Amino acid sequence: MDSLNPESPPLIVISAERPPRIWKFWGTALWGLFIFAGMFVGQLAVIVYFWARQGGTMDVASAIHVVGGGLTISLSVIMGLPAVMIAAWIAIRPSRTPFADYLGLRWTSWGNFLLGVIALAVLVGGWDMVSRALGREVTPGFMGDVLKSAQADGALWLLAIAFCVAAPMSEEIFARGFLYRGWAESRLGVPGAIVLSSLAWTSLHLQYDWFFFGEVFCIGLLLGYLRYRSGSTWLTIVIHGLNNFAATVQTFWLAGN
Repeated sequence: MDSLNPESPPLIVISAERPPRIWKFWGTALWGLFIFAGMFVGQLAVIVYFWARQGGTMDVASAIHVVGGGLTISLSVIMGLPAVMIAAWIAIRPSRTPFADYLGLRWTSWGNFLLGVIALAVLVGGWDMVSRALGREVTPGFMGDVLKSAQADGALWLLAIAFCVAAPMSEEIFARGFLYRGWAESRLGVPGAIVLSSLAWTSLHLQYDWFFFGEVFCIGLLLGYLRYRSGSTWLTIVIHGLNNFAATVQTFWLAGN
């Protein structure tokens, strides 16, 4: 046998291909800014289109009218999803790690799903009780205004798709998919990654006041824990979507009473 012949040693093939890697703290932070910029550009393109389409004077009042329209918001949120997917693909490609694996796009057990639903119901229910005790509105006024505008434009169904499908997917791929994955494998560890990715996610909701900021941050912590427990970003996308669906239905019901 050639392998036992000292004059003909076995051939050892050394692969020059680089092994897969995960971006750590700074790589994740910088590429995260790139993905956020992609989301922003995708959403801004829709706003610019509607602004230019209306013609007339391009002043602040007209800009506010366009940006606050239900149809504009719906389409801008929807367009943010492909922009995030493309930007995330660009960010992940140099790592040589499969796209779905890097982002944790895998399903989990029904037990984890049930845990997520129950925990979300308890958390949101607790915040609603505190809101009522403080004499505050249960849902943000922003939500009610957008729903009324979308209903007037005949785009309520489009708004539902934007809030309950597109927004959860783009935000979770960004926060619990990309940011959490890299930061969890850095010196921050899992706890730091959950907190920091939740802060980053909360910062996307600048339309809310301090009270709803607190609620969004707590929901982010729950989603981060579910991401850690299950290893599944699909789970956080579904739980996030259920939260947005419940908030949309609640806002619509309260607006009609």
